[in-house]
This record gives sequence, structure tokens and C-alpha cells, in this order.
Amino acid sequence: MELDHRNLGYREVQADTLEEVVLHGMEELRTRGIENFIIDDSGLFVHVLGGFPGVYSAYALRTLGCAGLLRLMDGKEDRRASFRCCIGCWSRELGEIVVEAESPGAIGRREEGAEGFGFAPIFLPEGKRLTYAQLPLDEKNVISHRGKAIRALVEEIEKRREVNDGAR
Repeated sequence: MELDHRNLGYREVQADTLEEVVLHGMEELRTRGIENFIIDDSGLFVHVLGGFPGVYSAYALRTLGCAGLLRLMDGKEDRRASFRCCIGCWSRELGEIVVEAESPGAIGRREEGAEGFGFAPIFLPEGKRLTYAQLPLDEKNVISHRGKAIRALVEEIEKRREVNDGAR
């Protein structure tokens, strides 16, 4: 399978879940006659903040940044958090595929690391002493929400292709 990155843009709906955002985006792209595409949405969900910023992660990053989120966590002992990713795929051959994955962890006490983007400098993946922004990319890809979601998507694509090939 060959992929070509194109920023087609679509209106991102304000919704309660990543899946709702992805499904809305997929519908908009299909309505515009676009086929054979993959889109994703990701977010950081902080347990003690009721899941905030969650689906509003991009907005929270623009307005609060890592420093602002750390201020919201001042005095909080429960620092559990997870990054989640939802990927939607649409193709004429395979139909609609939606997969989700999660990387559990915690919010650190300060920003550390220069790699990655977004909230990576404050997120400590479960079982690690380094933030996403400190981990080597190959190690991060194994445990990250997006890496897990991409692997789940590939697995589902392969299953559907096997079923389609068997039906021919």
C-alpha cells in the first residue's frame, strides 16, 4: 500500500469523543467525493481533570501550553493520564475502518526533552522514566498511542484484504 500525505482540511466538529471527531471528518471528506484516505485525531486525557483536555488538546496546547497544564496539576497527587488516538480509514475496496489505541502514563512535574511536539515534554509513558519528548523515536513509536493505532489499522486492513481475496 502506498500512502501520499496531503493536507485536505476538513471542519473539525466539537464532540465528546475522538471517534465522533474522526467519523465527522470522514463523512465530510466522502461528501466531497474524496476516497481512499486515512485521518486521525489524538488527545491527552488527564484523569484528575475529568479527561481534560481530551478532544480539546489542540486548543488547550495553543491557549495553555505545557506550562499551563502543569499549573492546573499543581498540588495534584493523582497524575494519571493517557494519550489516545483514533484513526479512520475509508477506501472503496475495504469500506470504513475505525481503530483506537491508548498509551497510559502520567503527567510529569516539569517539561523535559526537546523531541516530539504538543504535550510530549510533560507526558511520562507507563513504565518509563523519560517523557515522550526524551525517548528515542523508535522506542516511542512502539509504545505511543499513534504507533499502536497505526499497527491496529494495518492489522485490520490485512484482515479485510484476506477476506476480500478469499471471496474472489
